[in-house]
Amino acid sequence: MRLHQLTVTAFGPFASTERIDFDRLTASGLFLLRGATGAGKSSVLDAVCYALYGELPGSRRSNGVRSDHADQGRRTEVVLEATLGGRRLEITRSPEQLRPKKRGSGFTADKAQTLLREWAADAGEGEPGWVAVSKSHQEAGEELTRLLGMSRDQFCQVVLLPQGDFARFLRADSKQRADLLGKLFDTGRFDQLERWTAERRLRQEHEVQAGRQKLRDLAARAEEAAGPLAADAAAHRPDENASAADVLAWAAMLRGTAAERVTATALALESAEAARTRARTRLDAQRTLADRQHRHRSAQQDHLRLAGADRESAPDRARLRLALAAGALSPLRTLHQGALAAHAAATAAESAHRVTLTARAAAPWAVQLLGDLEPTAAERTLRTEATRLAEARADEQRHSRLLVERDELAAEQKRADDLAEESQDWLSGFDDQLKQLTVDLDAARDAHALLARLDSRHQELTARQEAARRHRSLRAALSAAEARVRTLTDAALDARARTLDLQERRLAGMAAELAAQLADGEPCRVCGSPEHPAPARPSADQVTAADEQRARAAQHAAEAELDAAKHRLGTLQVDAAAAETAAAGRSVAELTAILDELTAERREALHTAERLVPLGQQVERLEQERRARHERLRQAGERGAVLADRLGTVAAELDTLAGRIAAARGDAPSVAARAAAVDALAAAVTAVLDAARTTAETTHRRAEATGALERAAADAGFADLSALAAAELPAHRRDALQRQFEQLDAALEQAAARLADPELRAAAELPSAEPEFAHAAEEHATAVLRAADTAHRTADDRVAALARITRDLTALADAFAPVLDAYARISRLAALLAGAPAENALRMRLESYVLAARLEQVAAAASQRLLKMSGGRYTLVHSDGLVSGTKRSGLSLHVVDAWTGRERDTATLSGGESFFASLALALGLADVVTDEAGGMPLDTLFIDEGFGTLDENTLEEVMDVLDSLRERDRAVGIVSHVADLRTRIPAQLLVRKHRHGSTVHHTTRDDA
Repeated sequence: MRLHQLTVTAFGPFASTERIDFDRLTASGLFLLRGATGAGKSSVLDAVCYALYGELPGSRRSNGVRSDHADQGRRTEVVLEATLGGRRLEITRSPEQLRPKKRGSGFTADKAQTLLREWAADAGEGEPGWVAVSKSHQEAGEELTRLLGMSRDQFCQVVLLPQGDFARFLRADSKQRADLLGKLFDTGRFDQLERWTAERRLRQEHEVQAGRQKLRDLAARAEEAAGPLAADAAAHRPDENASAADVLAWAAMLRGTAAERVTATALALESAEAARTRARTRLDAQRTLADRQHRHRSAQQDHLRLAGADRESAPDRARLRLALAAGALSPLRTLHQGALAAHAAATAAESAHRVTLTARAAAPWAVQLLGDLEPTAAERTLRTEATRLAEARADEQRHSRLLVERDELAAEQKRADDLAEESQDWLSGFDDQLKQLTVDLDAARDAHALLARLDSRHQELTARQEAARRHRSLRAALSAAEARVRTLTDAALDARARTLDLQERRLAGMAAELAAQLADGEPCRVCGSPEHPAPARPSADQVTAADEQRARAAQHAAEAELDAAKHRLGTLQVDAAAAETAAAGRSVAELTAILDELTAERREALHTAERLVPLGQQVERLEQERRARHERLRQAGERGAVLADRLGTVAAELDTLAGRIAAARGDAPSVAARAAAVDALAAAVTAVLDAARTTAETTHRRAEATGALERAAADAGFADLSALAAAELPAHRRDALQRQFEQLDAALEQAAARLADPELRAAAELPSAEPEFAHAAEEHATAVLRAADTAHRTADDRVAALARITRDLTALADAFAPVLDAYARISRLAALLAGAPAENALRMRLESYVLAARLEQVAAAASQRLLKMSGGRYTLVHSDGLVSGTKRSGLSLHVVDAWTGRERDTATLSGGESFFASLALALGLADVVTDEAGGMPLDTLFIDEGFGTLDENTLEEVMDVLDSLRERDRAVGIVSHVADLRTRIPAQLLVRKHRHGSTVHHTTRDDA
């Protein structure tokens, strides 16, 4: 991580915008942040932390970063440029804050904002620039945390060593040190493993307890199933913690006792069943005898009762005989009653019709028409009047139709006049419409001609734009090709140099190469001597002809690849020049702007030209409408004349018909009304004549029916018609008496038959039956049988229940054994990981054990710098010794004093010694955390205060150690107001405080 630039606005003590150039400050490796107390030196570190994590160091709230000195309209913002993981990023953060409303009074809340951007070589159009990565708080935070490789707490402990915080680690006890190391090294997985093991042990313990509870439940079930038998085995009952085997043995004992009980109850059940069978046979015999004796007594009583009833029914039987005789004359009586009713109805109808006729004939017109005529003559006169009125009704209907026709003609004449007026109005505005359409049509023709010119220009500019894009693309390819030519040129030169070097080295060792070809007795190819007393020996790096050939081949290949690259470069140069010429020297952006303007102009022209055809069609439709309007105007005039003639004819005929209709209807509202009244009067006359004829006919039929009924009654023995009427009974009453006498006769026959039954007569001669005693004996035998059956079933169910419980116990014992084994193992493991003294002699938890290894690394890294700072006196060591009480061990730190050779607690160090020991520990912690985070380089480090406790020599040693951090390419910023540091550190950032807010200034050692 390397910081480049920080810009803060309205942040903390800074009222306006302040910029800090970290590239300038870190150029020399060591820089100083100085200023008066409260000026805002630490606020610079706060701004860095806020930009990276969106939060302030420690427990301060991020929404409290706004400066109280800032104007209300100035927005609080922090912008940090930094390189993280090889990527140059710009982080912009603003907290949620209030600002004045743009309209009205009061304030409105602006939400917190985050923007993460990355510097890219191609940010668009082939130009470098910033590219947005994310605007999400969460996404930006996750990406920054991933690149930094550490959390905010780790960052504040490793990079921002705040006032007093880095010394806290030196003085912390094991628990506090474990909390801090756990956050820095992310050992939560080991703590999770401890918790998982403890939870697993607890779950296993619950399973064991559940298993033991199941054993106890099954034992209780066995005792309950055994019932009273359990008392016999009470001495052998297992206790609550008994094993499954003990419970199984006890259940088997109960089951054996229950089986013996089943055998005994089976014998008792068999004896009870035989006794109950004998008692039931005797009960059936007594019940049969009692029933027969009862039926005989009942038959005697019924016969006596029915005989008395038969004697009492004699009068009713005589009454029934008379009713049956009268019933035989029922058809004649019905005929007689019908004749009487018909005569009465006819007489009433005739009277009603005469009343109606009298009322209708009282009208003046009826009196005038009929006078004192008899009904028959009046009927003929009314028919003649009805015929005359029918002719008058035809005239009336004709008159109604002519009235409708007159109204329709008048309406049609008005429509013709309206149409003529509307056509005349439209024709008066025709010239103005035609003129406007002609103007629009000329504009559309001009736009249509312009389109062709614009399309040609658009094609030309599109070709130039494509050429400009091709030129831009070729420039990038040209740069790559030039770089490749340079690379291949260097490679070809290197290959040629290697070939020459190998040639020279081969020539230098040619003697050894020739000596290798010598053979004893063969002459030397150089001197010709057959003797070779001291042939040259090849060196270890002797170059052979094959080496030279391979080098030459590599040289030729490199030169061929270079030639191909140069040819490719030449082709690209030609293509780029051609593309630049085709683009007329303009850029893509320029041509795009021109094309956009041209496209807008063409869009407007196209919009106008598209109206050419519709406008022409409108002109044609307008002309057609003009001709149609003229034609409608002519037709409306002709139709109006025809309608006027017809209206005159209709009016004359209406006057003629009105006179005839008035004469025919008289004082009636209409001819139809007069005709209806005549028809009603004629109908009344006809009804009276018809009713008189009906009355005469019914009188004759009544006399005939009366004579026939009187003769039949005398033949049947009735004195007169009154006696006949008195003898009649209603049909339901007559039927009821017949059924009553039939049932009485049948009951007498049945009673006599029962008295003659031989079984009943024999039973009556025997002593009285006693079924109650037999029933009591049978109930007693049944109760004994039921008790025996219940005892047997209970014993059998008890054996079955104990068998099921035994099977459940066996299955539980098989399943419970591995649970107990697993619980024993997990209990020991959980105790070991939790640091329980019984399993862990050091009383160290697993997480503490892992952190102890990290602390050992930290102590070793810190001791390297502490030796230099303390002049070789002090080193830090990790101690895993036991501590007093119940405290955990394994995370203690001691200091070894080389002057005394003693190891002692870090609390014994003086103030200055504690500072540089804490500083060394913090730097060592930073090294280890950096390596733990995946080797993420931390190029910038800040140390806040503490140097005022050092003497001059110690300060020099500490400054040497800090200056040595540059060997690891680190830049260290010291936040301090110690005056001596101003003369030691060249690059400085001065923070000045003012009444209206602090400011920052880049200064140097000379300025101080």
